[in-house]
Amino acid sequence: MRVATELRRLREAADLNARQAAALLGVSPAQITHIESGLAGVSETRLRRLASHYSCTDDEFIDALVAMATDRTRGWWEEYRGLLPTPFLDLSELDHHASFRREVAILFVPGLLQTESYARAVFSSRVPELTPEEIELRVRHRLTRQEMNTPYAVVIHEAALRIRVSGRSESRAQLSRLIELSEVDHITLRAIPFDLDGFSRASSTMTYVGGPLAKLDTVVRDLPHGSSFIDSEAQLKAYRARFRKVEAVSLEPERSREFIDKLAKEL
Repeated sequence: MRVATELRRLREAADLNARQAAALLGVSPAQITHIESGLAGVSETRLRRLASHYSCTDDEFIDALVAMATDRTRGWWEEYRGLLPTPFLDLSELDHHASFRREVAILFVPGLLQTESYARAVFSSRVPELTPEEIELRVRHRLTRQEMNTPYAVVIHEAALRIRVSGRSESRAQLSRLIELSEVDHITLRAIPFDLDGFSRASSTMTYVGGPLAKLDTVVRDLPHGSSFIDSEAQLKAYRARFRKVEAVSLEPERSREFIDKLAKEL
């Protein structure tokens, strides 16, 4: 889908319509439409020809699109196809190809850092209610996603650290887990206490996922109906700035560990 989106953007930037692009490639307009809607794949040869017709001279960008278009990876998430909604699989594939992750959490501990009991409590509170089988599938999928080792910078607000999605012991276990994970090499965890100055209007919950190039990054926003994927260059730039602002007012990692430890001892 991302390759499809980028090819459409290149065509529009070249001020060509689908019929004109099809004529340049020697195919039907319907085929261009199918490629740009993600209903049909595109070969390396055709992708490079399209990029040439669209006067795209960014070789690094074209090579990245080719790698994406020709990737035939069948990852672990495929076992959930038909069992979980497609956005769950999209998130897994995004994780697999990510060069880094940045996340801001305001109300819940991020999924990649949740304990099994915390994740189960979160899914159990969904409306409409999920069946026990659906909950277990989602929990198992989430725990498998946690096995990634991509550089991960995460900022968690005190609200998310204090809200009890389950009982006191489960909350204590979740905070202890965060302290453990904060010392893992690829994870940088920061906290924002309620009384820290400068956070007002800095941001809301967000996940920023790095692609092979900055223009191929993706922002994921959780919405009531599922995940929304944002990839326009202007919005990516805005979200990068948001994360820098949040990171700038958060506690340093060591102070964050001490703060979370203090909250755990209060339970």
